[in-house]
Amino acid sequence: MDRPDVINRADGSEGNSGNPIVDALVLDLLEWVAADRRSYAEVMEAWRTSCPRLPVWEDANERGLVARAQADGRAVVTVTPSGRALLARRRPQRPN
Repeated sequence: MDRPDVINRADGSEGNSGNPIVDALVLDLLEWVAADRRSYAEVMEAWRTSCPRLPVWEDANERGLVARAQADGRAVVTVTPSGRALLARRRPQRPN
């Protein structure tokens, strides 16, 4: 059953952070990264936190929803195919 409070992991299993706020923020992170090319530094500045209750970047990374790569001589963050599939399921494109 497809539940909005559960985010699929990269390995196909289902799981969530136990915190619906973190799960919603992971989706926000994926939308933000997917919208434009983002440098790793930009993503870290906006999304990394030292708060153990809001591990958004860490959760997205652990679930295989984002990846780091090199482009034009700089580190960038991209949404993985698993992350794009999750976005398509949870937040389908809205008509303009």
